[in-house]
Amino acid sequence: LLLAALVVQISGPPITNYSGLDTGEPTRILLLTAHPDDECMFFAPTLLGLAKSVHRVSGPDRLLEIFSLCLSVGNADGLGTIRRDELGRSLDVLGVPSSRRWVEDRSDLQDNFTAQWDYDTIAAVIRPYVVDNGITTILTFDAYGISGHPNHVSLAYGAERLLSALPSPASGSISPPARPRLFTLVSVPLLQKYTGPWAAILSRADFVARARSVLTQTPISLAQKSAGDRGARPGPTFVAGVREYVTALRAMMQHRSQLVWFRWLYVAFSRYMWVNDWVEI
Repeated sequence: LLLAALVVQISGPPITNYSGLDTGEPTRILLLTAHPDDECMFFAPTLLGLAKSVHRVSGPDRLLEIFSLCLSVGNADGLGTIRRDELGRSLDVLGVPSSRRWVEDRSDLQDNFTAQWDYDTIAAVIRPYVVDNGITTILTFDAYGISGHPNHVSLAYGAERLLSALPSPASGSISPPARPRLFTLVSVPLLQKYTGPWAAILSRADFVARARSVLTQTPISLAQKSAGDRGARPGPTFVAGVREYVTALRAMMQHRSQLVWFRWLYVAFSRYMWVNDWVEI
């Protein structure tokens, strides 16, 4: 009976509360990642939810476009060329067109599990992508990087460094670029991280209450964010259904060079294959 209830719950349609991202104006969202496979291991519910929303909100006055920028080819094991191609195939599955996705391969931004990337370098690298494409919203890892990977952690601070150098819309500046909004993916404690489909069930149960929450206008610094910070204002939430989970799994399958045994465990039990919770910085 319990198993049947589980199946019924996760077999429903995806649930998306993206009101914090939809301002009623043209929205151009950039997903900023560190390595190929980040997009499907951590952000698939969001990308698939946004892709579905594109068809619902797009119009002459309410355009929603999704972009992707990966700051390395993941060359830690010398597989950079292969992993770049795998990333492209994964993004095809997740609905990000080739004309709106890019991969950097710089000597100072190499895949390295023991070193953080320089924040100013990140800001300088992502600036032209943000400015030239009129990006209104940046999505990336939070200050804990989900897995604690120092490259992941660096992205949040690098993006915040860029935003601090761009004019605020409230500053009265009439010259571009305007400052985009920055949302970071909430890192949860280890036990919550591996709740798999149970996370989707709990999020569905909690969704009505969260959907009533309204984003405040007071910025919150990265230093104030923590996995258990009850004071952090609620942001967009994307909860996958079975169909979206299967699509995310198909995207992960494009990364054949990375399909070692422990990644199979990850895709089977990770919360992030099912649920993405965001907070605005």
